[in-house]
Amino acid sequence: MARLSREDRQIALGRLQAGQSQSAIARHFHVSQSTISRLWVRFQATGSVADLPRAGRPRATTAAHDRFIRLRNRFLSASSSVQALPGLHRLSDQTVRNRLHEAGLRARRPHRGAVLTRRHRQNRVQWGNQHLRWTVRNHRRHVWFSDESYFLLQRHDGRRRVYRRVNERYAPNCVDEAPVHGGGGVMVWGAINTAGRSTLVHVQGRITAQQYVEEILRPHALPLLADQDAIFQQDNARPHTARLTTQFLTDHHVQVLPWPSMSPDMNPIEHLWDELDRRVRRREEAPANHRDLLQALQEEWDTIPQQDIRHLIQSMPRRCRAVVAAQGSHTPY
Repeated sequence: MARLSREDRQIALGRLQAGQSQSAIARHFHVSQSTISRLWVRFQATGSVADLPRAGRPRATTAAHDRFIRLRNRFLSASSSVQALPGLHRLSDQTVRNRLHEAGLRARRPHRGAVLTRRHRQNRVQWGNQHLRWTVRNHRRHVWFSDESYFLLQRHDGRRRVYRRVNERYAPNCVDEAPVHGGGGVMVWGAINTAGRSTLVHVQGRITAQQYVEEILRPHALPLLADQDAIFQQDNARPHTARLTTQFLTDHHVQVLPWPSMSPDMNPIEHLWDELDRRVRRREEAPANHRDLLQALQEEWDTIPQQDIRHLIQSMPRRCRAVVAAQGSHTPY
């Protein structure tokens, strides 16, 4: 039977049904007469000439082993899982991968998020519940979302690939040369609102509370907050929560939006930083030094459509629902 293909079996069956002898059919296909006889018996019993299911090779793992592999630490390699399997050490790494694939688990790039403690998660859920019913018309149009961001002159995230042969790893045309620490970069501060945006401010050196007040809040943030309904948002970085900063905001009657720690995914300006970085990377002439990088950032910042900013701020209700649904854990934002 194994020597006959599926097409040959159908042809042999047709000849049998036409009345041709089994010996003649066997001679035509160069098989034994017993093969044709078993083919006819199988067809009469099952109505098909396909192979019957076979037992195959015994499964190397039990249901308990499969469950252990699926529920293990997701960051463990296949070889580490083999060593950790209780009472089963003669197992190949590929078998572990096969069990993971059967459960829909494949190796992918992990999301990198902030470290969230139990207190962080509780605060995030509480904040999300408090602001679920906020609307852009009544509340969010008065909020100015602010943040700092650091942009590298050259970024190497490991995703770049090169076409090379096995022995060309260190060939000059296959080496991705990169300066140490990305060649440095620049830090900027910005704020956004449904109706506008601030100037993109260059922050020189490591920012302190004194520098934050004198170089950012006083000259750039206060003019934006002249409206009595304006609300200022900032994260809980040390320069933002220092006594000098809080006293300055209190003296100038600035209403500050309480913000949960470790929650960059709740701030819509974070997505704007990503868009700003992509715009700079798409420029025909890449910035050659820090001055060029700062100029490119400021130019692209001014050209981002206001509709894009408004769309990001309008996503706040969805962000609140997402953090509540995730019980304070990481969200897709």
